[in-house]
Parts: sequence; structure tokens; C-alpha cells
Amino acid sequence: MSPDKEMNVAFIGTGVMGRSMALNLLRAGNALTVHTRTPQRAADVLEAGAVWADSVGEAVAGARFVVTIVGFPQDVRQVYLGRGGIIQSALPGTVAMDMTTSEPALARQIYSEGLARGIEVLDAPVSGGDVGARDGTLSIMVGGDRETFDKALPLLEAMGRTIVLQGGAGSGQHTKMCNQIAIASNMIGVMESLLYARRSGLDPEVVLQSIGAGAAGSWSLSNLYPRAVAGDYEPGFYVEHFLKDIRIALDEAKAMGLDLPGLALAESLYERVIELGGAKKGTQALYWAYDPEEARRC
Repeated sequence: MSPDKEMNVAFIGTGVMGRSMALNLLRAGNALTVHTRTPQRAADVLEAGAVWADSVGEAVAGARFVVTIVGFPQDVRQVYLGRGGIIQSALPGTVAMDMTTSEPALARQIYSEGLARGIEVLDAPVSGGDVGARDGTLSIMVGGDRETFDKALPLLEAMGRTIVLQGGAGSGQHTKMCNQIAIASNMIGVMESLLYARRSGLDPEVVLQSIGAGAAGSWSLSNLYPRAVAGDYEPGFYVEHFLKDIRIALDEAKAMGLDLPGLALAESLYERVIELGGAKKGTQALYWAYDPEEARRC
């Protein structure tokens, strides 16, 4: 596919995940205009052929599609609903996809306000970490209208492998909460397994050869356990962002009258990691909650 005006894409947010996702869109032949709060983080994308915009409004003014992946719900609100934001600045007919993990209610609000201005909005959070973003193999969970989904599908396919329309606006975010709930408890088991292996005198890498191939196998065990074994706590996904997701899920669960004790435990453990200075570390830094001396060594 060669770049043309029908596939002009504005990309907002080039952090750990966004940078690789933007590069994959460029590789697929799309014309990209990028904006992020920290311009240095867009350097690789600009070198690959993207065009810089000084503001969100400037980035989206001539775009046919908009992709956003920012940090927190307040960032999503500002980017979409703030002065000079996407809803105010994008042209009618624009398709906007928010790939941030955010609040389902906010996704529905943005969808409604976009609809009133002729802007089509999808909530499309992702899973797969830095590896999935780099390799273009993300799982993308989408909420919104089928017609809009079909328009956006070629772009989504450049970034992900498993792409599912879950339902109406907000459904993508609710699905991502299911994903994060499953990961949160799994990460507790993965790090407790590592701790047990070490304390019992086993070689954790040899242990992984057995348990990774059995019923205990999971993405977190295969990808994050080895990083923790090696003392590599650099982020594929920030602890502070995962804790944000956990809290959104707990709030949603409370509203539905659900008690999720495993998720509540994960919240308390990740709070401990942040107290130890791990906010910008990867989620495998959960190990620090069990071994604070490891945090001090790092």
C-alpha cells in the first residue's frame, strides 16, 4: 500500500508501546503525522518518515484516521475533549481510535460527543506488551460500530494479529479490564513461583523449562519471568500504568457489586512496588514486593 490521502493518519502518543505501533503503520505504507508531549520519544518515528505536529489539533486537522495511545484517563480526556482536542479539531468523517487502556464510561462519552460532530470513534485497547507492539502481533479489543470497525481494520491489522469487535462503545475497555484482571493474579503466581524456586535452591531458568511447557504456562511466565530472573526490570509496560488499570477494574467491579480479592491483592502489591521506586519499571518488578532488597540492588 502506498501512502495516499485516504490513509493519512494522525498518531498521538509515542511511548513504549506507541512508538512501535506508529512504526508498523509507516511500514504498512501509511502517511503519518505524529504528536507527543515529549518530542524526543518520536525521534525514531520521524526518522522513519513521519511528520511532526506541534499540537493535537495540528496533527488531526487533515487526517482521515487518528490513533491515540496515551497514559491515563485524564490524558485521554484532554486529548479528545479538551481545547484544541480531537473532537474539536478533526473533520467530520474522521475515524478516531483510542488504544489507551481507559475508563469504559469515558469511552462512551467520547463516542457520543464524536457522533454529534460526525467523528467516528472506537475504543481499541491492546495487549501484548512491548514485544507485541514491536512485532505487530498485539491483541486489539474494540468497542464501537461495525461500519467504523470495518473502515479501521486495515490500520488495526498493521498493528495487531488478534482483532475482535467486542460490542458497542466501551466494550473494548471492558474487555481490557478482563484481560488485566487475568494478568494481575497470574503475575502474583509467576513471581511467587520465582521466589520459591530461588529459596529452595533451584535454578529458576531450569525450572522454567519444565513449568513453562506445562499447565502453568502463560505469556507472563514465558516473557516476564526470564526478565526478572535476569534482573531486567525495564518496562514493556509501566507499573504505574498497570496499577491505573487495576484501579479502573476495581472501580468497575464495585459498581457491578463484584468482589475481586485477587485483584485487590495485586493492587496492594503493586502499590508496594511504587513505594520502592518502581513506577516506571516493567510489571515484572512485582518481584520487588516480595524481595525489597532486589529493588535496592537495582
